[in-house]
Amino acid sequence: MKRAPIMALQAGALISTKWLADALKTRGKMRILDSSWYLPKLQRNAKSEFQLRHIPGAAFFDIDQCCDKTSPLDHMLPSEKVFADYVGNLGIENDTHVVVYDCSDYGAFSAPRVWWMFRVFGHNAVSLLNGGFRNWELEGRPVSNSYVRPPPAEFKAHLKSSGIKTYEDLLDNLDTKEFQVVDARPAGRFRGLEPEPRDNTEPGHIPGSFSIPFHSSLSDSGHFLPKDKLQELFIRAGVDLSRPICVSCGSGVTACTLALAAHVCGHPGVSVYDGAWSEWYTRALPEYVISEGRGKHL
Repeated sequence: MKRAPIMALQAGALISTKWLADALKTRGKMRILDSSWYLPKLQRNAKSEFQLRHIPGAAFFDIDQCCDKTSPLDHMLPSEKVFADYVGNLGIENDTHVVVYDCSDYGAFSAPRVWWMFRVFGHNAVSLLNGGFRNWELEGRPVSNSYVRPPPAEFKAHLKSSGIKTYEDLLDNLDTKEFQVVDARPAGRFRGLEPEPRDNTEPGHIPGSFSIPFHSSLSDSGHFLPKDKLQELFIRAGVDLSRPICVSCGSGVTACTLALAAHVCGHPGVSVYDGAWSEWYTRALPEYVISEGRGKHL
């Protein structure tokens, strides 16, 4: 009898460390991806860390490699072909259940970006390890330093254009207000009081946008807050969960933490402004850069 793939177990967007530990004991069709990425100022090399220790059987997903390399902006979403080729070379097919995690101290930082990438390319069988590698290791679960490259597989990607917003979309929205813009950066950067981590970029925010720092959706232990607490988080910030939402941040990474949080709340589909603040600041007119500290951080 052919063994059913693990996704038949109906894993949700978030899975526990226990769920994954149990799943590793079976032979279901699952691929685990270490999706770690860090801001340069942290001086952490995600790929080197992966080579030293990772969840057994995991492969490394590099958002700086699986991206649009023709863009001047960091890790912009790649074409369907580039994404399909990249994940196919990781042994992933369209019926593979993908589990993503990262090794950040937050519990989730860059892995939600990869969760969103799979979904925006039409692959919904993707889950994030709730609590990340941080909790996996704290619980004494197995880690490995060996990696065996899987045989290449065929993956077909189909971009859901509704899941991504462009600069032009955000500019039009200043008048139409068709969707709410929620910014995941720390409040100081949103207000313009703390510097951006990128050179030649002042802090501030898009007119009319809401502030929900990505880490406020996570508990001190690094797990996502329960659904009711996440709903309170959005409501407290002034966001209407019954209306369309577009999330943004510095370069399109931590915005996806809020996309996942809204998904947990039952929102039918949050879009991501992929160019994010790094593009908006470069292209927008000065009056569209709202900042309490203009000119103080360059």
